[in-house]
Parts: sequence; structure tokens; C-alpha cells
Amino acid sequence: MTDTGTPLPDIATDGGHPHDGPHGYASDKEAYLKRMRRIEGQVRGIARMIDEDVYCIDILTQVSAVTKALQAVSIGLVEDHLGHCVVDAARASEAEGAAKVKEAADAIGRLVRS
Repeated sequence: MTDTGTPLPDIATDGGHPHDGPHGYASDKEAYLKRMRRIEGQVRGIARMIDEDVYCIDILTQVSAVTKALQAVSIGLVEDHLGHCVVDAARASEAEGAAKVKEAADAIGRLVRS
């Protein structure tokens, strides 16, 4: 659920947007998974810190680290999307390219607002 109370899409079953072939991040998939597992561990560590009544500033420092790590993943995914998905769509047709650019701009807008 988002901060506004609206449910998040089920990314495991939603399937996202149609795309033929491998996604832009496919060549770096293992690196992304490794980074996400590290972030997952950091988030579990934050929960443990809260459970153990650790000083709030120390918890905030860890939250900041996780936020920066997620931002780095986001930037990488944007770069991969632009360099692969958008470029491939633009090669296919002007309309497909324009749709992928709009999709990327919308995603970037969501990242900037978060």
C-alpha cells in the first residue's frame, strides 16, 4: 500500500508492460539481485535496531544508507531502460519510441517525487 492508501500493483503477477525479448537489465540481472539482497539485509537490520531500541539517529543513518542504495538501483534501471527498451522501441517505430519515452518520463517522475 502506498502512503496515500492506494494498493501497490502486484509486480509478481502484473507482468508490467509488454516487451518482447530480454529486459534492459538482463545482462546485469545477477548484480541487481546481489544489490537487492544486500539492501534486504540492511532493512532487516533496521527492523532489528528498532526492536532493540537503538538510538534513533543511528537508525536514521541506516535508513539513509538504504535509501541511497535503492536510488542507485533505480538510476541503473533507468539507464538500462533508456539504453535498451527505449532505443529498441525507437528503432521499431516513431510511435513505439514516443510511448517508451513517455513511460520512462513517467517512471522518472515517480522516482523524483518519492
